[in-house]
Amino acid sequence: MQTKHTDKLCCFPKNKIGKILGYDNENLQMPTKIIEMGLLPETTFRVLYQAPFNGPLYIEYGSDKTRIALREAEARFIKVEVSE
Repeated sequence: MQTKHTDKLCCFPKNKIGKILGYDNENLQMPTKIIEMGLLPETTFRVLYQAPFNGPLYIEYGSDKTRIALREAEARFIKVEVSE
């Protein structure tokens, strides 16, 4: 049986599949940037790599497997669902 819980993208485990649930409302300018990158609610993703010392996360997302790097501040803003 799989259990699911909500977490932040910055805490997401490497090489697991997750789904974006939404965003924190702390920074009102951040959603626009994230939405423009295509990181929308219900989008599936996978963390490929995280740089040392809380460096950027390298993720793959969407049906076309787009790959981008996100700063920790951006990743901390995104709520995700983790499947274990």
